[in-house]
Amino acid sequence: MKHFWRLLPLSFILLLSGCGAENMSALNPQGPVAEMQFSLIALSLYIMIFVLFVVFAIYIFVLIKFRERPGDTHIPKQVHGNRTLEIVWTTIPIILLLMLAVPNVMDTFTLANTEIEQEEAEIEEENGEENGDDVPGSVSDQEAITIEVNAHQFWWEFEYKDYEFTAGQDMYIPTDTQVNIELISDDVQHSFWVPALAGKQDNVPGITNEMWLEAPEEGVYNGKCAELCGASHWLMEFKVVAVDQGTFDDWVDGMTEPPEESIEPTNEVAADGREVFEDSCISCHAVGDEGGQQGPDLTNYGERQVLAGYLDHEDEKLEAWLRDTEEYKPDNEMPSFSEDEIDDEEMDALIEYMNSLKVLEED
Repeated sequence: MKHFWRLLPLSFILLLSGCGAENMSALNPQGPVAEMQFSLIALSLYIMIFVLFVVFAIYIFVLIKFRERPGDTHIPKQVHGNRTLEIVWTTIPIILLLMLAVPNVMDTFTLANTEIEQEEAEIEEENGEENGDDVPGSVSDQEAITIEVNAHQFWWEFEYKDYEFTAGQDMYIPTDTQVNIELISDDVQHSFWVPALAGKQDNVPGITNEMWLEAPEEGVYNGKCAELCGASHWLMEFKVVAVDQGTFDDWVDGMTEPPEESIEPTNEVAADGREVFEDSCISCHAVGDEGGQQGPDLTNYGERQVLAGYLDHEDEKLEAWLRDTEEYKPDNEMPSFSEDEIDDEEMDALIEYMNSLKVLEED
């Protein structure tokens, strides 16, 4: 029984092995930044496996060959040192450290240069002009875009500086295009992390940090805050939505000039919901050019997969969130709305209106 209790803690390792989430793993890299960082992880892993193999091989060899035998009282010759061995075990670690350091430093400078792909595209374009060729993907065809990421407790704001509008929670980007990220924070320190696309970088109040990423394929990449920032830190998630260039252009057009249905709904229930929204929500949440900036922009709320950053996008979840925001996200700044403030009929209308907020045409 004693052995059982001693071995019990080891069983927790099996439980921990199930705690990973595939959609939040850096071990499935997508795009040049994540691939560079993954290659460094793999290199360090291979080096450490080599070191462990050599050390344990020598250890086992010495343990067996020079073990004490019955009746053997011979004492080996005592030596103070061995210059050859000392040179070997000093030189090998230096070589291994250089193998780690050189690519690490090179990739650090590459990842710190937010203009790298633009510079490469310009060089390719110049070479193409000299040869009389058109260069697909050159800077003249598809320039890098810049997004300022402002972290708040506990939500994300994305300002598209090239297009002069702001989005909330979902960061849309075009595929195969470099996206330069400027990281800031209005309150405490946060950390922007999209593990499939790039390693984390801090959002620090009063400081602008820079990074870049690129998505090679269309899809939704999960991101979250990776720096303890308050009671709801673990719920501070967001999505990076990678779409083709045409869809991205349509999305930008819809965000800058929302469909008329968002401003003046033709659906009677949604129209009533618009009135509720104007009375209770618009001072903090914007739809198009109208509304405040204290909370996430809701121009395309109807197209989001989740609400409040992590809840499934369902009418029941939205009503529960609006009725008691503190229960679902402790210490957030959004007020709750009781039935005295928004009755059930008004709540249904508000939800109908919010679900209608879309900027892309449905297929």
